[in-house]
Amino acid sequence: MDRAQKEKLVDELGQIFESSGVVVVARYEGLTVAEMQDLRARARGAEASVRVAKNRLAKIALDGKPCESIGEYLTGMTVLTFSEDPVAAAKVAEDFAKDNKKFEILGGAMGENPLDRAGVTAVSKMPSREELIASIAGCIGAPASNIAGAIGAPASNIASILSTIEERGEAA
Repeated sequence: MDRAQKEKLVDELGQIFESSGVVVVARYEGLTVAEMQDLRARARGAEASVRVAKNRLAKIALDGKPCESIGEYLTGMTVLTFSEDPVAAAKVAEDFAKDNKKFEILGGAMGENPLDRAGVTAVSKMPSREELIASIAGCIGAPASNIAGAIGAPASNIASILSTIEERGEAA
């Protein structure tokens, strides 16, 4: 890799560190190519990404970034799992770690907040952005449907009363 390629990689990593809601660092020593492909596929499915990069270049890219604290984890064979959603990458990493004992989560960062191993686990148990949006939409939608029902109910009651009066008037 020549200097220009290294500079491009550092820029790419810098963008990742700048824009990601969460970054998880893990050791992947001993994983097969098929297992790494499985990790990447799971990440894609959750709108997250996986990146293997030279630790030295990743540390350069971290300089001045919000998640600079993950630099301490960048030793040995490490892989980065990241996503804009502050929960997705942590969920992917945790689920993959349960199935693959060779995949060892070291820690990570959620914005400027450093995460140790337990922190990554805690983040992975939080609801995702989509789950939160669905929950909020449900909370907002329920009162609206109740109001519509309340507004519509008296009108239907009035209509039935008028209908009854009209029928009595015709009978008399």
